[in-house]
Amino acid sequence: MSILVSVLVFGIVIMIHELGHFIMAKTSGIRVNEFSIGMGPQLFGKKVGETEYSVRALPIGGYVAMEGEDEESDAEDSFNAAPVQNRIGVVVAGAVMNMILGFLVLLFLTSRQSAITSRTVYGFYEGAMTQQTGLMAGDEIVAINGRKCYIANDIIYEFARTQNGVADFTVIRNGEKILLEDVTFDTYVDEETGLKQMVIDFSVYPVEKTIPNMLKEAANWTVSIARMVFLSLVDLVTGNVAINQMSGPVGIVSTISDAVSYGLESVLMILAMITINLGVFNLLPFPALDGGRLVFLLIELLRGKPIDQKYEMWVNAAGMLLLFAFMIFVTFSDITRLF
Repeated sequence: MSILVSVLVFGIVIMIHELGHFIMAKTSGIRVNEFSIGMGPQLFGKKVGETEYSVRALPIGGYVAMEGEDEESDAEDSFNAAPVQNRIGVVVAGAVMNMILGFLVLLFLTSRQSAITSRTVYGFYEGAMTQQTGLMAGDEIVAINGRKCYIANDIIYEFARTQNGVADFTVIRNGEKILLEDVTFDTYVDEETGLKQMVIDFSVYPVEKTIPNMLKEAANWTVSIARMVFLSLVDLVTGNVAINQMSGPVGIVSTISDAVSYGLESVLMILAMITINLGVFNLLPFPALDGGRLVFLLIELLRGKPIDQKYEMWVNAAGMLLLFAFMIFVTFSDITRLF
């Protein structure tokens, strides 16, 4: 059951991403030779008009094969014959569709909550250290350690990134934004991980569940998850997170399997996180990703002529090899953690 759910989740995320490229290509008058869900050997396919629609054996990717995208073509409806602005639209459309899907899923999950959690402090537990070191009831938390908090979960995330039990809070108090330095928490050591954890000793107000508030919460939640991708990369570069802690397809399937046991809403939460992560990751300026192609198109837009296609192909090929190497590494790490 969990394997089927994992395939379904991957399939939805990939299909939505490729559908974005497909719709924008068609809208821009670019010929699409194939629309494929999955990679590897073709399981089945059907040609409708100029486009072959196919499903392939490995549910780890997908593609929209546009005329002239990766090879020379003199056709008037080829990718490179389209105006550069249209090609930019085609490249970013996949990520945009992923973000829209994530927003809609999060909006549904928000509608299922009994109340929306705010960032405004309601009260403290007995003997709370945070109250003794500056935090007050009624404070609206807007940032932790200089990083903006869009939703209540951002506060929890920043606490998890704080190792010493001391954090700087930016709050709005009586209409004025103030900085509370060195707000202190009680801490304990997690027996399973051996890491120091902070005791969250305050509660926050609920927010009335109206349509405007739900839309705002879903939008902020989407931004929050997208930002975590960049923060995770920063943590990776700075050494706060080891590369072998990152998850590949095997780790994601394991996470989805765990979510299945908790029910539909947990699976939908994982779906939202995966689709938003895919959207953001694909726009990173790295060769072979949509963001890498976007860099070439922006250069073309600025200089008024394209870079020689053979150079772009070499760069993308090198990027693809690096991505495959990275995928093999994280998959090996996933398997090692499982066994």
